[in-house]
Amino acid sequence: MSHTVFLGNLPTWVTADDIMSWLQAENLVADSIKVIRNPETQESKGFAFIETPNSEEMQAIIRRFDRAPLEGRLLRANQAQPPRPRGQRPQERRRGGRKHKRSGKQNRSQSAFAQELAKVL
Repeated sequence: MSHTVFLGNLPTWVTADDIMSWLQAENLVADSIKVIRNPETQESKGFAFIETPNSEEMQAIIRRFDRAPLEGRLLRANQAQPPRPRGQRPQERRRGGRKHKRSGKQNRSQSAFAQELAKVL
């Protein structure tokens, strides 16, 4: 089982070295740290994943950094969830991925979108 911490709500300037120094200052151990970046701009997306050697270390990092203040924001730390399959929309995930029956009427938001698109075209 993986022992990975999701660390979110980070400022864009934070690097893996910054996170490593925070962990070392608290005597916490990480196997690896990956700050997620925009592939085009290389700017941080504001979150990172910290691989830990065991569940105790993972829980210690979560306790220390969840809701910790940094530059007027509160960090979020929790156990990372496994990645979801690409292309799966959030609403399908919440509904168990089932398709809903369609009636003869269009969804209002779809209809409004179609009307706005027709105006532009």
